[in-house]
Amino acid sequence: MRSTRSIIQENWPGPTTTEPPRGPVYHFALTQSGINIDFHLERFFRSNRISLHYFDSFESLVTICQRFPVDIIMIAGRGHFIKEVELVRAIKDNVFMSIVPVMMFHPEPDENIVVAAYQAGAEDFVHGDWRDKLVEVRIRRVIHRSRRDLSVNPSTHLPGPGIIESEVARLINMDECFAVCYADLDNFKAYNDYYGYFYGDKVIQLTARVIKDVVFDLCREGFVGHVAGDDFIAVIPPEEIDHICSSIIRVFDQLIPYRYDRPDRVRGYIESKNRRGEVEQFPLLTISIAVLINEHGNFRHIGEMAKMLADLKRITKQRDGSNYMIERRRKY
Repeated sequence: MRSTRSIIQENWPGPTTTEPPRGPVYHFALTQSGINIDFHLERFFRSNRISLHYFDSFESLVTICQRFPVDIIMIAGRGHFIKEVELVRAIKDNVFMSIVPVMMFHPEPDENIVVAAYQAGAEDFVHGDWRDKLVEVRIRRVIHRSRRDLSVNPSTHLPGPGIIESEVARLINMDECFAVCYADLDNFKAYNDYYGYFYGDKVIQLTARVIKDVVFDLCREGFVGHVAGDDFIAVIPPEEIDHICSSIIRVFDQLIPYRYDRPDRVRGYIESKNRRGEVEQFPLLTISIAVLINEHGNFRHIGEMAKMLADLKRITKQRDGSNYMIERRRKY
């Protein structure tokens, strides 16, 4: 199984130094004909780091999207606007670019063009007078919705790394006292190799359901997210740690044996090749939970928390069976 440290660094981004993260970078792919909206965009987002990437063809747009993490494609112009609508259709037909939101602007479009643009897949169409504040809000909402939707795990439907990062940052900024529980499965790779990805995904869904149900049954103000693979995050009040973590372990340990064929369940292990290619006996899946408490403002951003959680998780996983451990050391 990949180390927890590498999973956190790749899927739960955060700085590893003591410097707080800078504001978001917005990347716009922009084409405009007979009208200039770049001046407005630069003025709207002057408090953020913004990059405008101009394109004049579908091919140049593809290159831009391959080189930069484009947040939104802006298409502005006058006239018939038919070619622009066809461009939107081409964008949405492209597997790689189809996830990038498209926003269009035309001061006086024909109603049929507006309808056709939405049918082609445009997320928003601004028309009529350019009202600065209203357009700015609409652009920000389109970007926010896109980032939110991309950060939801398609298998478990739980919030992904982006939303996890935002929620933890929000609590830190509010100077809240809270606990982050980082859970993952022991010997999951062996199970996945033995039974196949289909049944491995069923185990991931079962784990998500157990954690979600326990957390929300015992703590309605809690938060549950899916970092990646078999790694999950729960954010809960510190006073609920023992109750929630012990309940997750108890329910998981009761249910997981039934994700094995009867002979394997009775035997208590499966035989699969390890990373060295050697056949090894792997016990039934267990769950390990590392817990870190933020209190008295001792953490300034999630990068600090991620490093300590990675170290604690490694220690927790060295114990037999399902376990949870609370970090008692000072921040480092």
